[in-house]
Amino acid sequence: MALCRFSMGIRIHILLLNLIDKKIIMEHSDEPYKYAAHHSEEEGKKTRRMIWNMFWVLLAITSIEVGLGIMWKEWGINFHYVKMTFIVMTLAKAYFIVAYYMHLKHERSALQSTIIVPYTLLVLYLMYMVFTEGTFTNYLEHYF
Repeated sequence: MALCRFSMGIRIHILLLNLIDKKIIMEHSDEPYKYAAHHSEEEGKKTRRMIWNMFWVLLAITSIEVGLGIMWKEWGINFHYVKMTFIVMTLAKAYFIVAYYMHLKHERSALQSTIIVPYTLLVLYLMYMVFTEGTFTNYLEHYF
């Protein structure tokens, strides 16, 4: 709400003008970027190929999920197996996205553990809640 006041926009404008005058905001230089000095065209081609390969893998998994979701009744597949297939395929897609697009596959194990362990604990907790609530529902149906 503080940014909605009339005079706040003027203050931000004056602050930005002062920063530009003091050369705090850096201008673009024509020097090549430091990160680009260590990359060759071959590495760029490998990276682009990997990105496209992961795109096709994710597209294939998604196509299988959509096809299975549309045709499972005609094929006579039990819905329990359809749900489990969806869960496994969704976890596979999540792995590919995190590992390749978010570049976690090439990180150190400490960073991987920092990201993966909390989600693993959350999934285990949610599974515990589902199983205990499932038995409680069965208890209610049996005694009431």
